[in-house]
Amino acid sequence: MDFRQLQSLLAVADHQSFSAAARSLHTVQSNVSTHVARLERELGSKLIERSRGVLTFEGEIVATRARRIFAELRAIEDDLNSVRDEVTGSVRLGVIGTTARWLVPPLLVAMAKAHPMVNTKVIEATTTSLIPMTVSDQIDLAVVNLPVEDPDIETHVLFAEDHILVAPLGHPLAAFERVTLSELANHKVLMPPLGTAFRDSIEADAAAEGVELKVLAEIDGLRLLTSLAFQGFGPAIVPSGATPQWLSGDWRRVAVDGLSSRVVGLAYPRRTIPSAPTQAVIEVIRDVISHASDDSVDIQPDLSVYSAAAG
Repeated sequence: MDFRQLQSLLAVADHQSFSAAARSLHTVQSNVSTHVARLERELGSKLIERSRGVLTFEGEIVATRARRIFAELRAIEDDLNSVRDEVTGSVRLGVIGTTARWLVPPLLVAMAKAHPMVNTKVIEATTTSLIPMTVSDQIDLAVVNLPVEDPDIETHVLFAEDHILVAPLGHPLAAFERVTLSELANHKVLMPPLGTAFRDSIEADAAAEGVELKVLAEIDGLRLLTSLAFQGFGPAIVPSGATPQWLSGDWRRVAVDGLSSRVVGLAYPRRTIPSAPTQAVIEVIRDVISHASDDSVDIQPDLSVYSAAAG
């Protein structure tokens, strides 16, 4: 097998058709088809389901390895360039929406100042979307909701933040500065779907208090969920970072007794070494977060992470 065969396989996987894959590679469809067919013959396995343009089970195995190969090749060039001169290269960073709101602006400013030759590409998505993207090397690292249970992912805590309630003005809950879980159980609230770390933490806290919360709607995406509360659709349980102090509107922040904190951290592939540009982004993220609580963002940075990194 050669790199052109692997590139063609990944292009078809990403674009789900041979014609689109050819356009992305700036070649003709017959070349892509030939490369994939030769790779299949050499491996003795069908890698692409032609009728749908998707990978077979065997194709997924090959694609996963191929993405790691190309990631390491990119890292070699970036690392060598960084040794010779300043850090240079590109980094694909995934960030959950509620954190992206306050983290990305100062991060991009700090990166432009400290590492102007690094091109930082930001992808906003949910944790459930970012983890598979990290495993498959579609992104280099991600800021996600913890815990993450995946043998191919390494994680490190960045900060913790309280769970709070965003109550639209006019809703009965907006009349309170803080409520208990028992009081909250009398009202329907917006929450993430079951099976997400954020929702599972809330359900565990409610079960410990012996109450069952009523769900108004399940929204997979905390930024969208928060926006619905801002717009008056209903009260929502959100992380405190979703409502920085400079943000205001026709809604009110309400503390909720009995809810534990959300933990947010970095996630990146366990089996690869982060490139020099990726390590630079990690260092700047940690620096921005260490000062975030001074900028009206209600979080508690994990100082032990920074102490360990400094040592």
